[in-house]
Amino acid sequence: MARLNDDNVRLAHEIIGRYPRPRSATIPLLHLAQEQEGYVSNEAIKHVAELVGASAAEVLGTATFYEMFKFEPVGTYLINICGTMSCALMGAEELMHHAQQRLGIPVGGTTPDGMFTLEHAECQAACTEAPCLQVNYRHRFRVTPGDLDRLIDDLRDGRLESEIPAHGTLARVRQHIPADRAAGVVTPEQVGAPAWFPTKDPA
Repeated sequence: MARLNDDNVRLAHEIIGRYPRPRSATIPLLHLAQEQEGYVSNEAIKHVAELVGASAAEVLGTATFYEMFKFEPVGTYLINICGTMSCALMGAEELMHHAQQRLGIPVGGTTPDGMFTLEHAECQAACTEAPCLQVNYRHRFRVTPGDLDRLIDDLRDGRLESEIPAHGTLARVRQHIPADRAAGVVTPEQVGAPAWFPTKDPA
């Protein structure tokens, strides 16, 4: 099912209602599509465009700016190994080589069982904890080849399911804002110029 399913369409309308303009919900709806399928399909891009009143090209242009959105199927677990300076100095290249050997795939590849995809990542903002990696964007720090082996075994055997959900899941707790607790969504035109904004004296 490439388009959003009925439950997610209802959720999409709830999310859109949080913003002054529907287009502001583009990124949350892309995450919703990726959570449903594990990646963002062309049909999902078209559907999100319909929901927010944009063109598919505009939605695609937004989505492709962000590394977290994938446009073809990836493994249940996406392993990103950082290769930027601090991690490189602390053994990231050796860790990546070990990961390729252990999983039997090149960087960018997915294991035949569809469980793991291996990717290189830029800085993960944990330079003091190098070398680091992420599994579905959940951090692991000061990772040795032995740590990586144990991580792969634990993921394969289902021992980390409560900690690391399948790719595409941002959180297990869905945000819900009751109507009486909303911040009051209005467009900039309704608000007018801020009080601090300088105005020209008509004289």
